[in-house]
Amino acid sequence: MHILGINAYHGDVSAVLLKDGDLVAALEEERFRRIKHVAGFPTNAIRRCLDVGGIDAADVDHVAISRDPSAHFGKKVQFVLTERPSLKLVWERAMSSRKVTNVEDDLADALGLSQRQLPPLHNVEHHPAHLASAFFVSPYEEAAVCALDAMGDFVSTSWAMGRDNHMETLGRVYYPHSLGLLYTAITQYLGFPYYGDEYKVMGLAPYGEPTYTDEIRELLPLGEEGQFELELDYFRHWQEDYDMDWEEGRPSFGTIYTPQLEDLLGPERAPESELTQRHKDIAHSLQAVHEENAFHVLRAVHDQTGADRLCLAGGVAMNSVANGKVRANTPFEEVYIQPAAADNGTALGAAYHVWHETFDEPRSFVMNHALWGTAYEEPSVPTLLTEQADDASAYQWTTYDDFDRLCERTAGLLADGKVVGWFRGRMEWGARALGNRSILADPGRADARDLINNRVKYREEFRPFAPSILEEAVDEYFEGYAENGDEGGAAPDPFMQQVYPVREEKRDEIPAVTHVDGTGRLQAVGKDRNPAYHQLISTFAEKTGTPVVLNTSFNENEPIVESPEQALACFLRTDMDAVVIEDTLVRRQPAPDAVDPENPAQG
Repeated sequence: MHILGINAYHGDVSAVLLKDGDLVAALEEERFRRIKHVAGFPTNAIRRCLDVGGIDAADVDHVAISRDPSAHFGKKVQFVLTERPSLKLVWERAMSSRKVTNVEDDLADALGLSQRQLPPLHNVEHHPAHLASAFFVSPYEEAAVCALDAMGDFVSTSWAMGRDNHMETLGRVYYPHSLGLLYTAITQYLGFPYYGDEYKVMGLAPYGEPTYTDEIRELLPLGEEGQFELELDYFRHWQEDYDMDWEEGRPSFGTIYTPQLEDLLGPERAPESELTQRHKDIAHSLQAVHEENAFHVLRAVHDQTGADRLCLAGGVAMNSVANGKVRANTPFEEVYIQPAAADNGTALGAAYHVWHETFDEPRSFVMNHALWGTAYEEPSVPTLLTEQADDASAYQWTTYDDFDRLCERTAGLLADGKVVGWFRGRMEWGARALGNRSILADPGRADARDLINNRVKYREEFRPFAPSILEEAVDEYFEGYAENGDEGGAAPDPFMQQVYPVREEKRDEIPAVTHVDGTGRLQAVGKDRNPAYHQLISTFAEKTGTPVVLNTSFNENEPIVESPEQALACFLRTDMDAVVIEDTLVRRQPAPDAVDPENPAQG
């Protein structure tokens, strides 16, 4: 049985394909449309999923979409009658629901079928899809499951107990109250206006002090049993005319907060203006209060489930700083977060919800790596280089038929302080580049972060870069916390979803990936999960003694590159020193010793 899962008419639209309960492909539309967090319908992602699966549209047996406009209808009516939101707001929500209800036109176009030929369509509520995306692909037979996000189908937070192939929902927090919208509101207030900018505030927070925590606590009083409510006088999303666009292109929110937030915290920051210490202190205070709020929910989840293991999902579960503190601040002993925890992951959850909850099929799949995207055969790099470069003779290329030799050359460039793009194998699923669509550098060079920001990424200087570390070396370099709070090893995380302190004695060894507060958002690279990337880091370790490389996404203010053409174009328009595309290494300013005499396929 083939099940196609989709997230549509929301941010981060995406598609996945299952075959008999096993994941075949998982793709985000932004990689093809080249628009970050793109909204609308995942037409390209759907078609490419079928390509990866080697099937035709007629082979799809069921389609699951991670929206259900009919969910919580009574709660919606009660909200309208008691809170009396603007007619414009009610109309916009109704039109959004109508789009989901009439999905057949877009689905038929994507599949190249008539509506009469479409397979059965299943509407899976947004939050159950989040919960399913976390639990059903986890390694746990039994676990607590929690989804924290901005909103979806009138719910912002939910939790459940997962056992085998079913989940029992135990609690919810309904719209308009939301941990995610609180974080987004202050992100906007701090001058970061775009959908998905919250991670910038998370990166800014360590530069500040917690001097505004009392004020921010006023915005979201905590209740009993994991409940909470926003102080709605500070927020616009629930009542006034409020522009929100999920239809097409980059999604957008209107301004979420009211002028009363400025009365509480002072004047808002204009985008692109100077970041003062006050702004950094507000960011720090927001992150601190956010963690308090999240742990308040998670402790209640533990009280209600008694589980030692936790699966997390939702946009709030992309807050890797908070994630890394869960074991120290709640009774949970293990945490699993799949790499697309935000709304992109609801496509995965919708598909697995249908497979397990609707059809009662047993579990057989565990997501222990993120490499579920597209792949390309060895491209003709010389042809691509000639087509894209103004002066192709300014670049040297070498194709290797010996992967050991390619790793040796690439690791040597990194050890020499070069910045190298690395494009190999299947594209990653989720927001993080995890070693197949990455830009790499030596973490031991204190200036590497500034070098990449100034020559390649052109982004804010306060944003950190991440360490990819051999899984077997994680405990040597990172601290974590055991259940009783004693210092112990960090939990190996293959998806770069948790931040841990770098051991003090190692911080001078890897300064480029150690944030200002002494932490790092690590990716543990296992030999069985990504053998090529593991070999490259191992070769780098042999040369330098450090089993870590600096890893950032292969892009330049755009979605992560998807194709060899995009990878080469990014290399050419930035100042990367070299790029590896499958088995071919391309270098700028070729030196005589760059030619490999053992390999005749060179230019």
